[in-house]
Amino acid sequence: ERRYSGAFPPQLRARLRDAARGMFVFGYDSYMEHAFPRDELDPLHCRGRGPDRRDPSNLNINDVLGNYSLTLIDALDTLAVMGNSSEFQKAVKLVIDTVSFDKDSTVQVFEATIRVLGSLLSAHIIITDTKQPFGDMTIKDYDNELLHLAHDLAVRLLPAFENTKTGIPYPRVNLKKGVPPDSHNETCTAGAGSLLVEFGILSRLLGDSTFEWVARRAVKALWSLRSNNTGLLGNVVNIQTGHWVGKQSGLGAGSDSFYEYLLKSYILFGEKEDLDMFNSAYQNIQNHLRRGREACNEGEGDPPLYVNVNMYTGQLMNTWIDSLQAFFPGLQVLIGDVEDAICLHAFYYAIWKRYGALPERYNWQLQAPDVPFYPLRPELVESTYLLYQATKNPFYLHVGMDILQSLEKYTKAKCGYATLHHVVEKTKEDRMESFFLSETCKYLYLLFDEENPVHRSGNKFMFTTEGHVVSVDERFRSSLWEDILPAGEDSLKAKPPELKAANFSSNCNRVPDERRYLLPLKSNYMRQIDRMVGLI
Repeated sequence: ERRYSGAFPPQLRARLRDAARGMFVFGYDSYMEHAFPRDELDPLHCRGRGPDRRDPSNLNINDVLGNYSLTLIDALDTLAVMGNSSEFQKAVKLVIDTVSFDKDSTVQVFEATIRVLGSLLSAHIIITDTKQPFGDMTIKDYDNELLHLAHDLAVRLLPAFENTKTGIPYPRVNLKKGVPPDSHNETCTAGAGSLLVEFGILSRLLGDSTFEWVARRAVKALWSLRSNNTGLLGNVVNIQTGHWVGKQSGLGAGSDSFYEYLLKSYILFGEKEDLDMFNSAYQNIQNHLRRGREACNEGEGDPPLYVNVNMYTGQLMNTWIDSLQAFFPGLQVLIGDVEDAICLHAFYYAIWKRYGALPERYNWQLQAPDVPFYPLRPELVESTYLLYQATKNPFYLHVGMDILQSLEKYTKAKCGYATLHHVVEKTKEDRMESFFLSETCKYLYLLFDEENPVHRSGNKFMFTTEGHVVSVDERFRSSLWEDILPAGEDSLKAKPPELKAANFSSNCNRVPDERRYLLPLKSNYMRQIDRMVGLI
């Protein structure tokens, strides 16, 4: 309590904001100096890397790197959010002049959509925003080039949606040749069902329903395959038969952004069916995945935790959680379930305190990492930022400071920041994923920059699953077509439904003032969580 409560001095906050900006600048400048135009920076050897042409089966690299200057594209809107108009304008011109998607690269549809398509759309919206909230981010003689690039990429991803009996897309596509002949018929729920935000924005900017229609069809196809018994979805499905190959239902890898995009699609587009699906999914998650005491901040029993279960029976499948699940408290903030978010976040933060990073998989029964690497992921920072926005509790500024200091101490390399190969031994791997610049640095910066236009401009903003900032804008709330909405014309004019949390908790009641400067979680519950992860 001594460490975390009380005010957080403005000078310290400003210093941390500048440190977060410095972290981004070091990573970005190192990429531009040593790696551009290749996709990623190798921060230990100070060189660039692209797709692994010698080993097409190296999906860890090839799913993400398409030989299209990935890190530059992914970082565009971070430059704008940090107010660096000269570098933003320079970077946009570089993308317009040098990037082409006419490449013989086989990439994952999901990764290309969230990292590349989403960033191009976000930057286009920032450039064309008449209010220019981030300062002058206009580009002289701009002729919608980023929108055209986004359109070109999306057209190259469309073959993934063809020749599939369920409407669920193939996981990978070659940007020149379409779906490879030796393609797998299996895909994960998140990969196939988290395309609607980017495809929907593109459709609404172009006035062409094709992209939103295919993405929405995939979501509905997955939704229709949920278990009759539990209402849960699995994590891997056959796109031709609709048979669940992976029957694990959880909130981490393979499932995470499916739930996130049901809610975010509703926030952006106002389609009631998206909110209905989200509320139903959220209720099923509460009923079958949540373990521990009913309330976060009162009562007896273990702290709340969301586990991996069999989608048909709700029976526990394993005793690990993965670091991607740390996004979920942030999603709970958006639905207004702040109390539950506080508890789950505290659990992930305790793991971070123990290792100075989040292991990719953590076994809560053995109190040890199952998969010990940390690739600079943003999910815990994202939830920390959103919880701070909801509660204004300085505790979350302390958490951010902890995270920032750990990253500086353990992951900083000769040029840039490196993946931790092992969170216990702190050995490094020669890779800086593009989301470090697009998300991790951005959320840290925004946590400490209270005066940022994202918070102060009067515009409402939402972040995509890759941390790209999009204004919540009336023009995205009216579609120019009706074939997507079978409910008839009236549904377009109807006022969007109110957003309500599906479970018992706060429904957007702010955390009371007297608790703003205390620990968000009572100290005995905090200690209980620390014990649970072997901290004490």
